[in-house]
Amino acid sequence: MIELYYWTTPNGHKITMFLEEVGLPYTIIPVNIAAGEQFQPEFLQISPNNRIPAIVDHEPATGGAPISVFESGAILLYLAEKTGKWILQDLHDPSNDLRQRVAVLEWLFWQMGGLGPMAGQNHHFSKYAPEKIDYAINRYVKETGRLYAVLNKRLADREFVAGDYSIADIASYPWIVPYETQSQKLEDFPNLKRWFETIKARPATIRAYEKAETEAFKNQTLDVEKSRDLLFNQSAKTIQP
Repeated sequence: MIELYYWTTPNGHKITMFLEEVGLPYTIIPVNIAAGEQFQPEFLQISPNNRIPAIVDHEPATGGAPISVFESGAILLYLAEKTGKWILQDLHDPSNDLRQRVAVLEWLFWQMGGLGPMAGQNHHFSKYAPEKIDYAINRYVKETGRLYAVLNKRLADREFVAGDYSIADIASYPWIVPYETQSQKLEDFPNLKRWFETIKARPATIRAYEKAETEAFKNQTLDVEKSRDLLFNQSAKTIQP
């Protein structure tokens, strides 16, 4: 059984998408980040960076004590290797293509180091910042568009980013879902739009996003003013005793 510490963010959706694809049994433990639940000591034991998602695997492949994993990219990689799904695992199997595995990892880290952080800054300065700073808004809207174009170009001659569907696609898709909030138009990126609509229609994706509509997450809209300090004004003093 997988315990998933989750909230309805792009990084949270990554993990429900994967788990729904592979059919691993899991239970969701909501962590309301707008209410500061990510700072509870119990959660910090498994996610010391006070961010969701995180998991606890009570049945690790090697047996023994449960394993906790934080950071969405690390979780996807862990689960892919645990299940042998959406990444080539056995490099000694001659039927597996090392180059495809490398591509999966490249684009997974591209999302973690580029698309996610840049789109996140786009969201912050466009929606949450108390002052509208034109330079910052323009900087991150343009950079988000550049990254969309990189992905669009990659998808010009292949259905998914590494050829076959993989954790690289699962990592990127939730960060494209709020494209309107990011001041982007999918019509400007036809290959990306085709890819996006294909993943959106997958039954596992539909089930994953339905999880975000369940009772545990209803009436939990973000109050920007009340939540700003919790979400955006943390410092070293938050971590240090």
